[in-house]
Amino acid sequence: MLDGHLLLGWLSFTLVVNLLNLPGPAAAYFGLTGNEPLSILPLNSLPEENLGRAHYKLCDRLKLEKKQRRMCRRDPGVAETLREAITMSALECQYQFRFERWNCTLEGRHRANILKRGFKETAFLYAISSAGLTHAMAKACSAGRMERCTCDEAPDLENRKAWQWGGCGDNLKYANKFVKDFLGKRSNKDLRARVDMHNTNVGMKVIKAGVETTCKCHGVSGSCTVQTCWRQLLPFHEIGKQLKQRYETSIKVGSSTNEATGEGEISTGRSQQQQQQPQQQPQPLPGLNDQIPRTMDLLHIEDSPSFCRPSKYSSGTAARKCYKDKNCDAICCGRGHNTQSREVTRPCQCQVRWCCYVECKQCTQREEVYTCKG
Repeated sequence: MLDGHLLLGWLSFTLVVNLLNLPGPAAAYFGLTGNEPLSILPLNSLPEENLGRAHYKLCDRLKLEKKQRRMCRRDPGVAETLREAITMSALECQYQFRFERWNCTLEGRHRANILKRGFKETAFLYAISSAGLTHAMAKACSAGRMERCTCDEAPDLENRKAWQWGGCGDNLKYANKFVKDFLGKRSNKDLRARVDMHNTNVGMKVIKAGVETTCKCHGVSGSCTVQTCWRQLLPFHEIGKQLKQRYETSIKVGSSTNEATGEGEISTGRSQQQQQQPQQQPQPLPGLNDQIPRTMDLLHIEDSPSFCRPSKYSSGTAARKCYKDKNCDAICCGRGHNTQSREVTRPCQCQVRWCCYVECKQCTQREEVYTCKG
């Protein structure tokens, strides 16, 4: 089973807490962009007598900024939604990078060092964190877990005379407003801060672009004379897939000076994977205030390390499991791989018995496991 899925059952019973901030202009906002180890505490760690104000405790443990802590405390549903957003983002990041050299290692030291740099991996962490928070908040509203929001209240569908707004749409409007207010407007005086904010916004925009209208027909014999319709977000796994694609095509940016105005501007080049093709010299992009290209692409400032050997950015790929003829050559960085044969026992030949259980046999077979050489 895949590593990301193995973590799902474990993380579903835990609380990701103890999130600190990075110093300097590239300050961490929330979630996977924190500077510390993602500490894991049991959900039942709070005394029963304090459950009525348990969200206060959770808000404090998240080590939020003053404004964020105030927003967290004013609605009992926010703290649990923040926890869910962190967990969901972490799982999706690890799932999307399960076949890569960098497998979204979230240990504090490695992640903190990546966040101090402007790598493609940094861009993805900012985008997946904001996307996770937006998605979790919109879903929490429609699920009735929040006091300050409910279902989507802004229908804008075609043929509204024939459609009756119904169901319970995910409240993206409230979620976007909350996330923008929660993350705040950061300084845009330097390139790194603007790139971080851009990548944060990309995560939110991918959520917005994935809104779908779901309808259910009503009428005699299924004539569909009236439709009950509501808006739903894409599954977060699909959001992660789209952000991973944007990671692959991330644009490298640098600063330059406009001779006519004397203002700093952003110039772009393509990422490492695209530099093999002939490229024109990067040209400064227009704009004097935000000076970041209006694009749905992720942006990075510097080339990523190889992640092959242990470093301050990762533990390397030695002993990493790989899949022969699929990714062993890439993950093992040309060092080759070891092959180990082992016996595994799994349920097989399962049948449904009346009533009502599934009966399976236990089958043993040999399989080969491949791991990278050191």
